[in-house]
Amino acid sequence: MSLIAEIEEQLKDARLARDGDRRDALSLILNALRAAKKELNRDLSDDEELQVLQRERKRRVEAAEAFRAGGREEQAEDEEYELDVLEEFMPEPLSEDEIEEIIDDVISEVGATSIRDMGRVMAGVMHQVSGRADGSAVSQLVKEKLA
Repeated sequence: MSLIAEIEEQLKDARLARDGDRRDALSLILNALRAAKKELNRDLSDDEELQVLQRERKRRVEAAEAFRAGGREEQAEDEEYELDVLEEFMPEPLSEDEIEEIIDDVISEVGATSIRDMGRVMAGVMHQVSGRADGSAVSQLVKEKLA
């Protein structure tokens, strides 16, 4: 079953359960996926679906931070609820140990010896962890390993 079909099914269940918050969150996710599908004029691949979900996750995190900074706690909580629903459809995140293992493998593959090799290391690592780890956290770990 495609991700869009799965979300449509859960949206129907949320409507039947009269769960307005979940219904709204699922609708936002579904609309983002449908917009991407329409833009490409074809069905989305798994990677493309994941990219849409990552983009939406980033938007929710940034919006929650902005609302908090502006003293609007209720809106920040709404964004975080949408984020929780969104993350149900994302792959299981990697642990820090798993990320470090991947980083070590890539460092040895590309023969990285200093911080100047960070770009090559990051390219190899991000390809392997796409969607399952935060880029800034990965970047910090790579910096520590290459320093």
